[in-house]
Amino acid sequence: MASSRSGLRRRILLSLLGYVVVLTIAVILHGFIVNEHAEQLVWQTLLDSEMDHLLELRRQDPHYRWVNTGSMAMYDAHDAAGLPPALRDVPPGVYDEIYIDGIERVALVREVDGRSVALALDITDLEEREFDMGVTVIGSAITMILLLGVAIAWSVNRLVRPLRDMAQSIAGLRPDQSGQRVHAPASASSELVVIADALNDYLQRNDRFVERERVFIDSASHELRTPVAVIGGAAEIALQQPELPDAARGQFARIQRTAREVEQLISLLLVLAKDPARLARSSDHVALDQLIPEIVDDHRHLTRDKDLQIDIAAMPPCEVVAPLPIVQAAIGNLLRNAIEHSDRGHIRIRLEAPATVVIDDPGHGMTPEEISAIYAKVARGGGRDGGGIGLDLISRLCEHLGWSLDIASDEGAGTTTTLRLQP
Repeated sequence: MASSRSGLRRRILLSLLGYVVVLTIAVILHGFIVNEHAEQLVWQTLLDSEMDHLLELRRQDPHYRWVNTGSMAMYDAHDAAGLPPALRDVPPGVYDEIYIDGIERVALVREVDGRSVALALDITDLEEREFDMGVTVIGSAITMILLLGVAIAWSVNRLVRPLRDMAQSIAGLRPDQSGQRVHAPASASSELVVIADALNDYLQRNDRFVERERVFIDSASHELRTPVAVIGGAAEIALQQPELPDAARGQFARIQRTAREVEQLISLLLVLAKDPARLARSSDHVALDQLIPEIVDDHRHLTRDKDLQIDIAAMPPCEVVAPLPIVQAAIGNLLRNAIEHSDRGHIRIRLEAPATVVIDDPGHGMTPEEISAIYAKVARGGGRDGGGIGLDLISRLCEHLGWSLDIASDEGAGTTTTLRLQP
């Protein structure tokens, strides 16, 4: 969505260019309107003056006869020729762009002694010059718009450059790095300096907060591991006692498994609290083709009360670099999830290149809405409603390590879970 939005530079540039175009058009239209009005006043004054002069000559000399010239002609309704068709039956006034004998004229019609008298002036040459002037004005306006467009583009680019540089600096911030700061360019305005200072203050406070969170999680995880290890060790020693009753043995075995699960959960949460770069330095070389059968053997006891079998396909040699406890927790909990949601049939596990674990189960399956809910919970950063390690937590782990987890399922037709252990 963000890529489809226009930039601030483009918006400012288009706004200013639009303003210049609208203003130029308005000025040109205003100029033409004023020109037409002034032209009308000039024709009115000129023809009225000429008409008054001719009528005065007629009053002084009743035998005076006007002789038409190449540019001006007089028409009297009492004459034999009368008024031209374009001026007949029109009220007194000035009429522009009247064609008489194929010539464009401006005419004054006046009522004199109960008859219409018209005086017409040839304006063909003037109209041609006026057209040329209009073309010149429009061409000048277009040239001015282009020149102003270049000047505006240069000015806007110079104005927006500090903001663009700061935006690029902000975009370059990485959540897994500390000590990052946003630098305001030397040409930045006071508002940009305020924004940069506010962001730097936030980054500094966020660094302190993240550091406190890391110290707390590290301390809490190590403090929790000690009692969990004690519980697991005590349960293991109790299970070695030959006189232990069967009922108690089952409870101690359950305690041992729960302690192991809690230890896995602590390891997983500790991984989520660490930077991927720190994890890479403490990772192991894990042979998946050897690890997966061990994980399956550790979970076969979960199928004892079910008509369910776990089949392992031929495992090609495959090695990944990752924390061993986390790989065990991820694959083990996906397998546990498949067993819990299946009653009968075969769970099939296979290893594909590159470093991809695929688990097919014949279980109840999930609806598309349930699968979407898992991904939505991961996107919101939410946890599980109950205990244990679920698909949503495994998905967050994969996102943190650059792995990927895909779930394909149809309700009532089983589920295929694909875990890719390489970025």
